[in-house]
Amino acid sequence: MQIVVAVQGIGYQVQIPLSSFDRLPAEGGRVKILTHLQVREDAHILYGFMTTEERDLFRLLVEHVSGIGPKLALAVLSGMPVKAFKAAVVNGAVAEISRVKGVGKKTAERIVLELKDKVGVAAAWEAASSELAAGAGEMNDAVLALISLGYKQVDAHKAVKQVLEADPGRKTAEELVRSALKTLI
Repeated sequence: MQIVVAVQGIGYQVQIPLSSFDRLPAEGGRVKILTHLQVREDAHILYGFMTTEERDLFRLLVEHVSGIGPKLALAVLSGMPVKAFKAAVVNGAVAEISRVKGVGKKTAERIVLELKDKVGVAAAWEAASSELAAGAGEMNDAVLALISLGYKQVDAHKAVKQVLEADPGRKTAEELVRSALKTLI
């Protein structure tokens, strides 16, 4: 999606995701857009975002995931909210990410693999605070506890997931941590 932003008589073409388009004021209204400039041999392209989270995720995708360019990064931002994307990466939900138009299973797997540690603890906190599914809060609390004990996020998440798969009964975060520690040691 493309918009034109007029600044003191000069119109700037800005590529934006649908999530930013939905929050634009009426035509002619004042707007503050955070931008990312891509300089290529043949063009200078502005990408715009309404929030820092959107811009940060765009930069993360473009700079840290091989095979993802600005167009696909915009498609990801247009296809799912930032919090949902981060939660999907933290939880390894490849199927959820691959539902975005233009993102296949292999690309989704690469996104999860390359961003899991970069999205990190902040995304786990966000996922824990949002009620995505029953027991998700306890699972994320357990993962965060293991991370605070010095385990890598990927290992902590795998261990907690293993515990839940072995015994799907409802467990507290404390019980999950104890059981996960047994698998990690």
